[in-house]
Amino acid sequence: MELWHCYNTRSLRVLWALEEIQLQYNLHTLSFPPRFLDKAYLEINPLGTVPFLKDGDTTLTESSAMLLYLAERYRQTDLSIPTSHPEYGNYLNWLFSSDATLTFPQTLVLRYSQFESAERQQPQVVKDYAIWYLARLKRLNSHLENHNYLVDNKFTIADISVGYALYLGELLGLAKQYQPQTFAYLQRLKNRASFMAIKDIGKEISNYTIKPVDIT
Repeated sequence: MELWHCYNTRSLRVLWALEEIQLQYNLHTLSFPPRFLDKAYLEINPLGTVPFLKDGDTTLTESSAMLLYLAERYRQTDLSIPTSHPEYGNYLNWLFSSDATLTFPQTLVLRYSQFESAERQQPQVVKDYAIWYLARLKRLNSHLENHNYLVDNKFTIADISVGYALYLGELLGLAKQYQPQTFAYLQRLKNRASFMAIKDIGKEISNYTIKPVDIT
């Protein structure tokens, strides 16, 4: 198994899961964005995105799909729940809403606050989508009032997926606007030994730092 990773990107989700599972894998760390800084990578992944996971003849480009693949392919019952479980639908919904609902507006915040050249940056877009992201936490905020984890009262890959989105929000300086229960949930996830073990992987070759945004 091989994983291609850039520091603080969505590939952190997969590193985190691999650390929890304790699977053997080969890790390739790249500078961001790899499609511009490592053209040879395009021969491996024509999209030029990270993460990229290769397991035998299987290749995946979506971080949430990788989490589900690892949990099901390698029978990680501690990190997943069965299809017969009454919370299975919620489990899938949290897993995939982490990107479709939460990380999507963050990508626009990142692009128009720091990835684009100065003349192409758009402060109003940054503010609008940061506020949109925070508004999209409404369901999570409500759920965490009575739950320590997202499903089945235990840590699963759904927590990894949503936890990364919250962590990215923290890097963007938005955690100060998280509700107390959501902030506490993020800290609980970050205190896991698995997260602590992988969070700085790739930092030594990283050529960028995510900067907090001002949405006042």
